[in-house]
Amino acid sequence: MKGFRDRVVIAGVGYTKFGELWDKSQEDLLVEAVYEALDDAGVEPKEIQAGWCGIQYEFTGLSGGTPAEFLKMYGIPFTRVENFCASGMDAFRNACLGVASGVYDMVLACGMEKLMDQGSRGLPDMGGARSVMMQYPPAPGMFALAATRSFEVYGWNKETLANVAVKNHEHGSHHPKAHFRKAIKKEEVLKAPIICWPLGRFDCCAMSDGSAALIITTPERAKSLKHKHDYVKVLANAISVHTMVPWFHPKYDFIGFPSTQQAGRLAYAQAGIKNPVEEIDFVECHDCFTITELLNIQDLGLCKQGDAGKLVEEGYFSYGGKLPVNVSGGLKCFGHPIGATGCRMLVELTKQLQGRADGLQVKDAKIGLAHNLGGAFTVASVTILGRNDV
Repeated sequence: MKGFRDRVVIAGVGYTKFGELWDKSQEDLLVEAVYEALDDAGVEPKEIQAGWCGIQYEFTGLSGGTPAEFLKMYGIPFTRVENFCASGMDAFRNACLGVASGVYDMVLACGMEKLMDQGSRGLPDMGGARSVMMQYPPAPGMFALAATRSFEVYGWNKETLANVAVKNHEHGSHHPKAHFRKAIKKEEVLKAPIICWPLGRFDCCAMSDGSAALIITTPERAKSLKHKHDYVKVLANAISVHTMVPWFHPKYDFIGFPSTQQAGRLAYAQAGIKNPVEEIDFVECHDCFTITELLNIQDLGLCKQGDAGKLVEEGYFSYGGKLPVNVSGGLKCFGHPIGATGCRMLVELTKQLQGRADGLQVKDAKIGLAHNLGGAFTVASVTILGRNDV
């Protein structure tokens, strides 16, 4: 599998602050992120040949007409991409395919979501009629199944989960664009109200508003742009899709996510990575719940099965540790505006690799990995980026 390596690069990035942005509309958010990315790349809107925009919910926007209208980029192909929580990263994948195919040499990948105006106490319902087989529990209920099973199999407990929350909130307290910028103590996590046992308030990421954007081009064109000396290579992107109803599969063990496992293997093969622990310098990992981060770390081959809890406690995955995970603060601190999250992670990777992170800066980072997990553990996306000297 040839992949994207040496054919696709990131020329510019931009993103909004994430949070309860009552004073900004979907249009405000997307325009801010995209025009920041255009300015960062040093290109004009008229140079964009096509665009893909991650949007999960219909109330945020329908069709490619939404980003085209907001950005006033009329006449070029624009596509709305929806793939659960991987929507933004899938928009990025499609943009990369457009450049790698040779059809385009300057495109836009972006994502946005405006959740807070809906007034729901959790993720808004998708709407529409469903079959009896497709009735979903709320997200905390889904991931609580994985938590309770992991407690039984690995001997983890609520303190194991709390260590993840404490780590990510410490990281996020340093990031100016995070929704939550306050470090927390383990005691606060353990005493927080239960949402769905064993997941408490601090085990769950929040809803949020936000947008992020990336300008994708070829290495040849990038050498004439602002970041001609530090553009970022796209080494790999892989998506794996599995069942939407794992609870109906008798062999589903709930101590790992097959979609993450397979997407990781595919991405490593594309990037030529043999030993991810030694070759990857930092990770932005989907942490919609604390248990999700722990299991995804294991599924991505970043530690042995059952060891993630112990390693988080020891600081292995903290800033300054062997393999920092979610130095931005992750979804725990940014919240999760679904369509924007994947692109936001890739903005973080890009700026880290260029040595200009907005929050904590990973020292001498050469290769970074970003990961999304969406639906009922259904779809996983893994992207690997590298400095242009790798």
